[in-house]
Amino acid sequence: MAQSEFGVPEADEPHRTFVENALEKARNASFHTGLPALADDSGICVEHLSGEPGIHSARFSGEPKSDQRNNEKLLEMLQGVSDRRAHYYCVIVFLRHPEDPEPLIAEGRWRGVLLDEYRGSGGFGYDPLFYVPEYAMTAAELPVETKNRVSHRAQAMAGIMEKLKWG
Repeated sequence: MAQSEFGVPEADEPHRTFVENALEKARNASFHTGLPALADDSGICVEHLSGEPGIHSARFSGEPKSDQRNNEKLLEMLQGVSDRRAHYYCVIVFLRHPEDPEPLIAEGRWRGVLLDEYRGSGGFGYDPLFYVPEYAMTAAELPVETKNRVSHRAQAMAGIMEKLKWG
């Protein structure tokens, strides 16, 4: 279930790393529900931009959040740049309780290249620009089933599931 169904307020994300923000979100959810919690933080990291937008991916172009403005800003910053390597990154954290000293943490990294034009209508965020060479498609063109099997979130979730088997 989504935390909104439990009336959990949105957590602050004041930290500089994906893992710290994911931990903050999981602790917030567990604290407000009294239940174990699973939370993630993710974004796109561009090599030429030293990992930016990174943790700022959702609000790269400011408030209110806008995928269109974020993509336009990214395209503007990469204009004339030949190194367009990027990757989506995700960290998922599982906590048994808010003060869990041994959080389970898994990560996923999905490598690609940023195009200079939009392709595809699926997905969200930077998906229409994120080209996945092994599929010869953008993330926005990939079938949902494929994306849910190979994406950064899929990789991180598989890692958490494996760790949950062993406790």
